[in-house]
Amino acid sequence: MHDTAMPHRSLVAFSLVTVYVVWGSTYLALRYGLEGFPPFLMGGIRLVVAGTALYLIARWRGSAAPARIEWRNALLTGTILFIGGLGFVTMAEDNGVGSGLVASAVAVMPLWAALWSGLFGRWPTRLEWIGLAVGLAGVAMLSREGDFQGSPLGTVLMVLSPLMWAFGSVITSRLRHPKGLMGSAAQMLGGGVSLTIVGMVRGERIVGTPGVRAWLALAYLAVFGSLVAYTAYAYLLAHTRPAVATSYAYVNPVVAVVLGVSFGDEVVGGWTYAGLPIILLGVALVGLAQMRRSQVPVDT
Repeated sequence: MHDTAMPHRSLVAFSLVTVYVVWGSTYLALRYGLEGFPPFLMGGIRLVVAGTALYLIARWRGSAAPARIEWRNALLTGTILFIGGLGFVTMAEDNGVGSGLVASAVAVMPLWAALWSGLFGRWPTRLEWIGLAVGLAGVAMLSREGDFQGSPLGTVLMVLSPLMWAFGSVITSRLRHPKGLMGSAAQMLGGGVSLTIVGMVRGERIVGTPGVRAWLALAYLAVFGSLVAYTAYAYLLAHTRPAVATSYAYVNPVVAVVLGVSFGDEVVGGWTYAGLPIILLGVALVGLAQMRRSQVPVDT
């Protein structure tokens, strides 16, 4: 299968729907998985399984094994991405923060990405600065929600998580990685190894036999949350503008809040309803500024 100059619209649309719905649902799946697995070990198992499967698929399709420097870079970026973007999120939920609330806090990720890009020579425009200020004001409002008030650690983790995911996303494009599926596989394997090591250092152990719901959640996270959705996200990063690829930040919190309230018996208060639209407005302003600044399609 060869990439074309203009990616097929249906494949782009399918990838967008995948990251919108699947990543929005993973926050509730994480909560169910925590019923039987500790946070970092669960993430490690999920990524090692998904990364190994994707590695074998990539090799079967003819991709070369990563070079030593590519493994090193994948380990570095995978650690940053998944310790922050997955490990800290799971820890926050393990400390009693609701899945919908966690997703709402993570929605600020594109704002951090704009700031990190500035440190690498592309500072935000005036509209992006306005978006950053608006989005961070929404996060400040969200921090007043009951779950965060009752878990100071959860508040800290929810600031660090999107910050680290954004940093990992920015430097991934600046370091040599394998192309296509192999790049995603190497990053997941690197992140999975790091999460497993951190979990063991923290003294995490799987106590007893996890229940059926926890196993189903882990399987869903590995197959759909990692193997399918992360591959779709990598495709979007390679074939669309960054503002399009990161647009999942608008939708994931809404999906997560609806699922958390409908199926997870979660209760959200007034600060969530006030803070979430403000965060999404900030993200929208940043996305609008990026679209204005980059009107040409990404070369493929």
